[in-house]
Amino acid sequence: METISIEVEPEIARAYQNSSSTKRKKIQLTFNVLFKQIMNTRSLEDIIQEMQAQAKANGLNQESLDEILNEGDD
Repeated sequence: METISIEVEPEIARAYQNSSSTKRKKIQLTFNVLFKQIMNTRSLEDIIQEMQAQAKANGLNQESLDEILNEGDD
């Protein structure tokens, strides 16, 4: 894998930086799927469905996503 830099909103950056290495890995896997789909110019609906399936396969459900997003608020 290679590293790239992208701009995100400050609260997203804080939540990511404050998350565990396991959660970071799940986020990275999810973004990899998203970027691959965008590069293949699939429809937004197809991309969302693929992201949901990949996230679920990697243990990222709505509850864990909420935890990730709320970690920076503590």
